[in-house]
Amino acid sequence: KQAEKAVHQKKEQSKNKCRKARRRHINLVAEFNRRQRKNIWLETHIWHAKRFHMVKKWGYCLGDSPTEKSYRACYRAMTKHCLLQDLSYYCCLELTGKENELLKQLARICSNDTGLTFEATCCLSGRFEGSLNLYRADRYPEDMLGPVTFIWKPRDGSENRQLWIWMHPALKQDILRELKAIFQCSEPEEIYIPEPVTTSVQEEKQIDVALSLGKKRKKEDDDGEKAVPVKKIIGDGTRDPFQSYSWISQATGIVISDRTMEILRYRLIGPLSHSVLTETLKAASLQTV
Repeated sequence: KQAEKAVHQKKEQSKNKCRKARRRHINLVAEFNRRQRKNIWLETHIWHAKRFHMVKKWGYCLGDSPTEKSYRACYRAMTKHCLLQDLSYYCCLELTGKENELLKQLARICSNDTGLTFEATCCLSGRFEGSLNLYRADRYPEDMLGPVTFIWKPRDGSENRQLWIWMHPALKQDILRELKAIFQCSEPEEIYIPEPVTTSVQEEKQIDVALSLGKKRKKEDDDGEKAVPVKKIIGDGTRDPFQSYSWISQATGIVISDRTMEILRYRLIGPLSHSVLTETLKAASLQTV
């Protein structure tokens, strides 16, 4: 009886191990959501997991070192071709408001003695990215918060500007707290209500439906997948999903938004980096309203 039971279980398991079914988009996304409940994955996680030793840091699961001796290949790519690094785990804070008000308050957490600031002409135009060290308000040269990079959105004729500040996840909470203090942003503009993480029972139902659709591969198969949508869950390892992600100041009108994991960030190194970008990205046609 035990042997028959084992054979029966093996047959049931084999039904779910069909590679064609497992590789379908609906099943890949469900598996992606299920396996990142404890540590947030980057979009390139699966690629790295197959080739790197993974480490758990700052709430994320990141590739640390390659499983093979690929140092020469990386060096060759950096010096002759192009090497891409996924820096999406870096945190992004977006500031929106009047340019004068933004510059007035940001001047309190940096200093001209350390180099270019948020007011630098080349950076203020939005053409170049800047970098500097942030300090607690009016405390320079003491109480340094840490290094950040920033980029302004180019002017569009409005007095309101957008500024994106990038920082290491270990520095995010301190910098966010200081920005909320200097801009007096205390009230949440929006309450983030996350979609419930798919439970194992729901995942099984979705996979069962996908498998049943996979048995009849007809033209209506695509419509079947749309009928059972599964959204990829991209979380933030530095924030509780039930916390607000945007704050507004009633006094200054400044809005601070947490764009971590909403804006991906990649670093390209090598002499052919520009060529790779021009071949990969195609400029959209200019549309006027």
